[in-house]
Amino acid sequence: MTMAATTPGDRVETRRRGWRRLWEGASIIFQSRVAVIGIAIVLFWILVAIFAPLIAPHGPLAQDSSAINQPPSRLYPLGTDNLGRDILSRLAYGSRTILILAPLSVLASVAVGTFLGLIGGYYGGLIDEVVMRVLDAIMAFPTILLYLIIIAAIGPSAVNVVIAITFVGAPGVARLVRSLTLDIRTRDYIRAAETRGESSFYIMFVEILPNARGPLIIDSMLRVGYAIFAIGTLGFLGLGLPPPTPDWGGMISEARKYIWTSPLNVLWPAIAISSLVVGLNLFADGLREESTRYQ
Repeated sequence: MTMAATTPGDRVETRRRGWRRLWEGASIIFQSRVAVIGIAIVLFWILVAIFAPLIAPHGPLAQDSSAINQPPSRLYPLGTDNLGRDILSRLAYGSRTILILAPLSVLASVAVGTFLGLIGGYYGGLIDEVVMRVLDAIMAFPTILLYLIIIAAIGPSAVNVVIAITFVGAPGVARLVRSLTLDIRTRDYIRAAETRGESSFYIMFVEILPNARGPLIIDSMLRVGYAIFAIGTLGFLGLGLPPPTPDWGGMISEARKYIWTSPLNVLWPAIAISSLVVGLNLFADGLREESTRYQ
């Protein structure tokens, strides 16, 4: 049996349908006022990170010994820190750091957690018991304690921060994916795939995972906010990025020593962290509300 050749018109129509489905999916976001506010805040910080060289009036590491802990002025719009560094410049460049490390950490934890959750939920039995009991043991530890243990063991650096957040976040993702897998694996199309003789990995990653992507995407957005808090906390405790790298948590830690004389130095990075986390949470909440409405 010969197959009909694909014409240029068919390819154009396929692309149009793809763009149409993409727009229909994106339009859900704009139907929620909460999601629009959240994505606007997140986009603001993304633009700050992209255009940091244009926004920053000075280099993030440049020091001015004659302008230590200065209030906002024309030369330093948000003031200077205890080493005479421009706070606006460090905030702008620090947004790059946190907007790279947080999504990378969540992506890694989602990849690991999804794999473990699919295996445990689909195979069940002894495999599920072993995987889940190990993950439960990890989740039994307080989150901050786990961060401290991991970073203290392997040392503070950008890569090690990603490793720590991945290790701590993967069990929660695995439990979510496992619960979704336990529900989806009972569906008729899973039985049909098993009857066709499809492999277990095909069923898990082609049949089950795409049908679990909705809750997983929303959970991942919330986890990016948690990762930002974790990076800020580690930076505040001196276990994040090594100085003098612009780090919002490290900026708060350095400025707290001078909180009574220069309170704005603590306020600016605190506002940056909280606003970005609030934006991500609003976006995830709005998207969840609209997605459940269309189910």
